[in-house]
Amino acid sequence: MNKILKDKIIEVCDKKIASKGDDVGVSFYAFFKNKNDNPELLMEAATWWIETHKLDHFEKAIKIKKLVENL
Repeated sequence: MNKILKDKIIEVCDKKIASKGDDVGVSFYAFFKNKNDNPELLMEAATWWIETHKLDHFEKAIKIKKLVENL
């Protein structure tokens, strides 16, 4: 996973956890704007989420953050 995506995932997870608590869920779409302005990065996130880790659509932000930090 490239550093830009890794940093973005950690940033978004931190913000969600801070505002909604440890039980807040996220999907890989949470790391992108509502428009497809970076399809390569979106596909990298989708591949990591769906193919590599076989995660559900929504997962706990704290779980995702830990997975990314351990890369």
